[in-house]
Amino acid sequence: MSDAIRGAASGTASVPLSVLDLVTVGSGSTATRALAAAARTARAAERRGYHRLWVAEHHSMPGVASTSPAVILAHLAAHTRRIRLGSGGVMLPNHAPLVIAEQFGTLEAMAPGRIDLGLGRAPGTDGATAAALRRTDHLNEGADEFPQQLAELVRFLDGDFPDGHPYSRIHAVPGPVQGAAGPGGRPPVWLLGSSGFSARLAGALGLPFAFAHHFSGRHTVEALDLYRASFRPSAVLSEPYALISVSAFAADDEREARRQTLTGALSMVRLRMGRPGLLPTPEEAESYAYGPVEQDVVDDWMARVVHGTSDEVRLGLDELRKRTGADELMITAHVHSDEARLRSYELIADAYGMGDTGSPAGSSSGSGAQDS
Repeated sequence: MSDAIRGAASGTASVPLSVLDLVTVGSGSTATRALAAAARTARAAERRGYHRLWVAEHHSMPGVASTSPAVILAHLAAHTRRIRLGSGGVMLPNHAPLVIAEQFGTLEAMAPGRIDLGLGRAPGTDGATAAALRRTDHLNEGADEFPQQLAELVRFLDGDFPDGHPYSRIHAVPGPVQGAAGPGGRPPVWLLGSSGFSARLAGALGLPFAFAHHFSGRHTVEALDLYRASFRPSAVLSEPYALISVSAFAADDEREARRQTLTGALSMVRLRMGRPGLLPTPEEAESYAYGPVEQDVVDDWMARVVHGTSDEVRLGLDELRKRTGADELMITAHVHSDEARLRSYELIADAYGMGDTGSPAGSSSGSGAQDS
């Protein structure tokens, strides 16, 4: 199995630990500051031995700055040297497959052997915004055509349309026509999902699968079981490989962990009520008067976030891994404070004995290309 997919566990973690960065924009902050914080997070994750860091495509959400994963990944590649970087994910129906192949071929050329291409079929936003993105009101067509779009994208990445195909003379560049830029010549493709559709498709195609446990936790075990039952060995994988993303936040004491985590809960309340905004401060979240329906949203959110001291978070993550059999855990912290979020990743690394490797080779002015 390719090291691009299966990484070695760090420290005393039984499976690799990774980071999902939502590039959160908190109340009183800006997208510029959020993107600078994302670079600090990537450098810290690399230094502490996290296996990969992904960003996810979202649209029309004031509290999230990750509308353009490829652009953000280029930014992060320039600030790091070793950690794998990828999309968790790019929403394929929002884009022409050739455009994605070109973007991620460019990233692979920038940071050879370090790029992952995770793909989803949801819009990453509400219906009206999706219509504006896709220039159509027939939104289900994009999701229904996902397998065909995926096959086309992989053909562009591999440069192997058969003779006679309308696209046989079209090349995604950078790409194979210019010579392999890294291991395998292109980024590995992952399928992402929060239901059974992508789990079954990933299994049938022999691709690695990432499940969004952080917002669809009730279906995790069912989806992973379906993925494993559907799995067929491929040139990419000889056996299933399942990653799950999980909300996790650690602080020096349990009360502070809950206080910070509540900011994400209020953000979700506002999103569910059709009032998305910048991520609120802990003071806003503590003083907000929650109605009964809103309190249900909060209770559900807080129950799904593994939060507390670093030891409590480690116990929660270990229990989740055992329950799901996940091959990799990708943690995300949707809280207001950039400093508290970064401190959480440090505390979790400490809890797993993931040592500090010192300052990474990359810097704000360094190249993202990996030394070979």
